[in-house]
Amino acid sequence: MSTVRIRPARPESPADAAALAAAVSRNRAYMRPWEPYRPETYYTPEGQAERLGDGARRWFAVDELPEGERVAGVAILSGIALGPFRSASLGYWVDPEYGGRGLATALTEEVCRAAREELGLHRIEASTLLDNHASQRVLAKCGFERIGTAPRYLHIDGAWRDHHLFQRILHDDPPPRA
Repeated sequence: MSTVRIRPARPESPADAAALAAAVSRNRAYMRPWEPYRPETYYTPEGQAERLGDGARRWFAVDELPEGERVAGVAILSGIALGPFRSASLGYWVDPEYGGRGLATALTEEVCRAAREELGLHRIEASTLLDNHASQRVLAKCGFERIGTAPRYLHIDGAWRDHHLFQRILHDDPPPRA
């Protein structure tokens, strides 16, 4: 059995962009019900290189295979706001081939650790489609609480879809003074 580990994505790495392009291409049909529309360039190494440089922070669950690393899952921390808000939005997905191994939970926990310890964030928010019970279980295991429901929140799979909203408070320390 191969070893899966979690590591930060390297925005400057062509190998990371290629591995991520392979992963999103491999999971394109699986992700369709959960993701917004993506242009064809999204599924290319160039498209993923652009995404890796967009300012969001990403972590990969990588399977260490004899031929190299294979991305088994991704967690993304985007919309990072500092100042008095100190918050960000979390997104994640795991290749269904790697499901049931706790990777989504491990990715989420690593993002929460890094958000607190490395970025000094106060909270992280996440949203799920109403029927995405697997993601809701991951968030609950990781200490997120449901804070509401947003009607027609995101355009997913061709329609505006309602989402449950969640947050996890990481700490109650005051923001650092500039």
